[in-house]
Amino acid sequence: MSEISDRKKDHIQFTIDEGTQYKQRSGFENYTFIHNALPEVNIAEVSTEAVLLGKRFSFPVFISSMTGGYSEAGQVNAIIAEFCEHKNLPFGVGSQRAMLEDEMLTDTFSIVRKKAPSAFICSNIGGAQLIGNLMEDKIKRLIDSIEANAVIVHLNPLQELMQPEGDRNFKGILSGIENLANSVSIPIIAKETGAGISKHVAKKLLNAGVSVIDVAGAGGTSWAKVENQRDSNLDPHFDFDEWGNSTTDCLINLTNLQWERKFEVISSGGIRSAFDIAKSFCLGADFAACAQPIIKAISINGLDGIDELVSKWEHDLKMILTLLGCTTLKELNSSHIKLNS
Repeated sequence: MSEISDRKKDHIQFTIDEGTQYKQRSGFENYTFIHNALPEVNIAEVSTEAVLLGKRFSFPVFISSMTGGYSEAGQVNAIIAEFCEHKNLPFGVGSQRAMLEDEMLTDTFSIVRKKAPSAFICSNIGGAQLIGNLMEDKIKRLIDSIEANAVIVHLNPLQELMQPEGDRNFKGILSGIENLANSVSIPIIAKETGAGISKHVAKKLLNAGVSVIDVAGAGGTSWAKVENQRDSNLDPHFDFDEWGNSTTDCLINLTNLQWERKFEVISSGGIRSAFDIAKSFCLGADFAACAQPIIKAISINGLDGIDELVSKWEHDLKMILTLLGCTTLKELNSSHIKLNS
């Protein structure tokens, strides 16, 4: 197994460990729903559908990129793909960097399109790999291997700096993203990996041609903690375990930017329940995303595990909407929540 494959396998194993989660919270706990004692809603008429990039999905959860790049990852990707095909949910594969360096790993990614012929699936490449511009043939391989509907560019300077073998140069990522946006005909989604995206950075990304910003704020998995736990990291830097901006802070800043620009916002980073999803919409998000609880559910009970988890979230979200007097997610706004005193 290659060095990158070993690292990807470590990442999956550590992320389902609660010890790698942020101590600082995502911020959703700071808000309370305003109960509507007279909702005038029939729960049978409540819809959990949501739209992202012009496509309507049955439930507002994007299964975030995490898996791929080592042999066993194909099994996890296959389960996620099968589930998303059945439930009409969008998802992204993990970083395809390993596939570009070792064609033998392509099948761990391409399995998703075989299992999900009509699902909305996103390719994934790290921002650092775009420095100097990714060759056209490699871009084509990323997209064609899974017949991607969009490309995710993940930004992870904190994680890279924590890795002994990680990237140290981040100069030129923005121009690489702009070149990518000009080279492909499908949308670009920019996401952090858990430390958040600020309004200032979001403006630069939008100017470079990005269509969707996934805030991926602090409050979920701390990739600094993940890297510090790896046996190969002989020089851990624990002072950075809690580095990052909370998901709710990022959401508030970015949704304020939507008054100036037309783009979509995905809320991720500590999404662990239907309550977090609903609060995300109240704070202006267009969609939500998560990875850790999905991977954890799969590790415990496979396809049944992910089905049980999402079914519970769907049930809870319908109840929340009913108790707020709403029949659709688009009706949610800041009037439905209050800051805790």
